[in-house]
Amino acid sequence: MELAELTQEGRGIFIVLFFILGAVTGSFCNVCVARWPHGQSVIKPRSRCPKCLKPIAWYDNIPLISWFVLRARCRHCGQPISFVYPLVELITALLFVAVFLRFGLVPATPVYLLFCAAMVVVTFQDLADWTIPDEITLPGIPIGLLVALLGTFLGAESGFRVTSVLDALGGVLLGGGIILAMDRITVWVLRKPGMGFGDVKLLAMVGAFLGWLGAFATLMLASIFGSVFGLLLIMLMRRKQDTTPAQEASAGRQTSESSKTQKEKTDRKSLESGEEEEEITIEGHYLPFGPWLALGALVYMFFGPELIAWYIHRGAVLQGTTVYLP
Repeated sequence: MELAELTQEGRGIFIVLFFILGAVTGSFCNVCVARWPHGQSVIKPRSRCPKCLKPIAWYDNIPLISWFVLRARCRHCGQPISFVYPLVELITALLFVAVFLRFGLVPATPVYLLFCAAMVVVTFQDLADWTIPDEITLPGIPIGLLVALLGTFLGAESGFRVTSVLDALGGVLLGGGIILAMDRITVWVLRKPGMGFGDVKLLAMVGAFLGWLGAFATLMLASIFGSVFGLLLIMLMRRKQDTTPAQEASAGRQTSESSKTQKEKTDRKSLESGEEEEEITIEGHYLPFGPWLALGALVYMFFGPELIAWYIHRGAVLQGTTVYLP
């Protein structure tokens, strides 16, 4: 029986297996998100409660299931366990199933499984810590180039989006270069914090895996997604600011001390550095761009050829010509 027939016959079993594999991988992604920002190892010590630091037993560490069994609380200290943990596991599991359904069992499948897991870590670490892990982006660039080299030998049937080293190298240069240019322009012209060098390395890595066209499309998609979300967030924040004077006064009394302390820390930091820097916060209309780059990269990875065909067809229709697409 050929591989394609085996995949079709056992489709349901493969979906379950990929879901389980994704949930387990998502559990490891949680460890990376929690430890990498603090410079900690993701191997030792074993999983433990971040509040009481007691090791978590294996039966309390089953992806997705244990969080519900424990009712979102630590067995030892009773402190709440964030819903983010099962959310990461569920998203990773669904992405693994999506990779199987999109690509099947081809050489590109394990590569894109790891790519999905990397994008999950990037997303949730940037949301939580405003940083993008070098542990992923720096080794990811040469790995992406090696994958492109492998694609040149295996061809399009391998499922790889990039089958040319030059395409991957162009993706690294374009992806990293365009974000770096945007960052410098923002800093020099607007005198505000720019994109951040983590975004530069991330899009360079995306370019290594998806090529120059993938890097460009990822940036465009990320800009669209981020802009729409940002506008909705600004509208929501402005609506929340339209509170009654009594509510504002009550909230002000509760937060005055913490706000004063935070301001003093910021002022001291500015004085020590010899310059005044604008604080990067959501309230200041800043959003982490890494999650949107990750989302854009995943959309292109799954639907790249279809997006390109749609764009070409749309352009042909606007110009009043007819294009026959395969």
